[in-house]
Amino acid sequence: MEKTKGSIEAEISKLLTQWEKDYLGRGSVSVKTDILRDMIIVTLRGVLTPAEYRLCETREGMLSIKRTRSDLVKSGAEELKDIIAEKTGEEVKSFHTDISTQSGERVMIFKLARDFEKSIQNK
Repeated sequence: MEKTKGSIEAEISKLLTQWEKDYLGRGSVSVKTDILRDMIIVTLRGVLTPAEYRLCETREGMLSIKRTRSDLVKSGAEELKDIIAEKTGEEVKSFHTDISTQSGERVMIFKLARDFEKSIQNK
């Protein structure tokens, strides 16, 4: 049975939540994955702890949290790319991520070698 776009998105969300728990020690509150052309866009909500929100009240604290969280995720970037490549069968050309210290959301964007959305719609 062919997988639907929605089922692939759900599987990626589940795998990235598990990666967060295994690699970072805790998962986000919610994860939403969207396949758009040659991109996999993942929005993770509730990634900051209450203590991190407190630190973010100052500019220095905010920059420290952004840098630390970014370094943590980028240190596991190869694993993340492998998860996406395994689920999509596509090569991941680049990985981008940022975190909002105001909303506590992290966005991950995986840029693929070709238009994955078109390939699953044509099946």
